[in-house]
Amino acid sequence: MSAAAEAMHKAVFAALAANPGVKAALGDPPRLYDDAPPGAAFPYAILGEGRASPLAGLDGAVEHDIRIGIFSRHAGRAEIRRLIDAVYDALHEAAFAIEGHRLVGIRFVFADAFRRGADDLYQGAVRFRAVTEVSA
Repeated sequence: MSAAAEAMHKAVFAALAANPGVKAALGDPPRLYDDAPPGAAFPYAILGEGRASPLAGLDGAVEHDIRIGIFSRHAGRAEIRRLIDAVYDALHEAAFAIEGHRLVGIRFVFADAFRRGADDLYQGAVRFRAVTEVSA
């Protein structure tokens, strides 16, 4: 199952990095990281923690919980909401290749935008649910 999770992580990263809306929002190449480097320019996104679990009754099928964090220092939540929209447009019901697996589907679950601490850092949290199966 870890192979499915790793393949999904790489495919989601590639889908986001190639998307014109994400590039418009986060630069070209987009400021999209597994972990932001020290001093990273804002805004940026992190393809963060996720979870993968087998789907009962479907041999080789895996359910993925995909979590994306978005960070901004722009005053207010407007930029965060715009970035959430770009990520949504790039991934919700998208079709993309996953090495060794077939994407059955990927759907938006929820998003949240909030101020983090007192230092004018705003964060967005976006989650998707995807299902993959081993390709033949």
